[in-house]
Amino acid sequence: MPESLWLAPPGNWLTATAAAIFGLVIGSFLNVVIHRLPRMMQRESDNYVASEGSQPLPHTDRYDLMLPRSACPHCGHQITALENIPVLSYLLLRGKCAQCKTPISIRYPLVELLTGALSFGLIWHFGSGMAGLGALIFTYFLIAMTFIDADTQLLPDDLTLPLLWGGLLINLNGTFVPLQEAVIGAAAGYVALWSVYWLFKLATGKEGMGYGDFKLLAALGAWLGWKMLTVIVLLSSLVGAAVGIALIVFARHGRNIPIPFGPYLAAAGLLALFYGKPLLTLYLGSL
Repeated sequence: MPESLWLAPPGNWLTATAAAIFGLVIGSFLNVVIHRLPRMMQRESDNYVASEGSQPLPHTDRYDLMLPRSACPHCGHQITALENIPVLSYLLLRGKCAQCKTPISIRYPLVELLTGALSFGLIWHFGSGMAGLGALIFTYFLIAMTFIDADTQLLPDDLTLPLLWGGLLINLNGTFVPLQEAVIGAAAGYVALWSVYWLFKLATGKEGMGYGDFKLLAALGAWLGWKMLTVIVLLSSLVGAAVGIALIVFARHGRNIPIPFGPYLAAAGLLALFYGKPLLTLYLGSL
């Protein structure tokens, strides 16, 4: 990563605050992506199965990230604009549907707050130029994938592949790393977990991870370069192991129940985005 990104002075308070407000709005949209994208994939799968041996039978109702309007899943009450203000509406409604009073998941405002806080930190750290805007896009994709994988153990191609290509494009001019490092990072990231997958499968006869994890690590390599891959894999493995042990010990999570790896890769990628050079120096120094 270019030295200038680590030595740049802090960003402007006004710009970072504006980014935080923008992040709250994007967080509200990410909640829609997290909820709907897996269901959109399921509908596409249903259409494919229905079309085998006959004419396709598409759904008549439009269902995508824009339509239908958000509504309470219990009573069908359509969310108004005033009920859709990030965080504030949740507080004013006291965490309940305006009509049927069914509790609303606390995760909705938490995703909005997380996105807003990270947006502030990214613009403060990287500024409002190409690096800052790229870091925002990178982070928004990771947030969506983290919660989708946690819910469904899926990392959709609709997110992993655009993130991968976006990393290569933003590094055409070496925004985060030279293009050569980005290309090698994308290839090495995919091959690294692909190799682990097949070694584990040959040894145990079981699948240890999904193909989406390969693509996510390839995307992280495209954004941050091949030098960061070892740090990312090490961090994600340590956090994943700690969380997995905690789930087994304290939450009585069955050993045979799979734990999604995507959230740990995403968290490690975000840490590498902020502190990649110091972490890499620390790692190399420990060797």
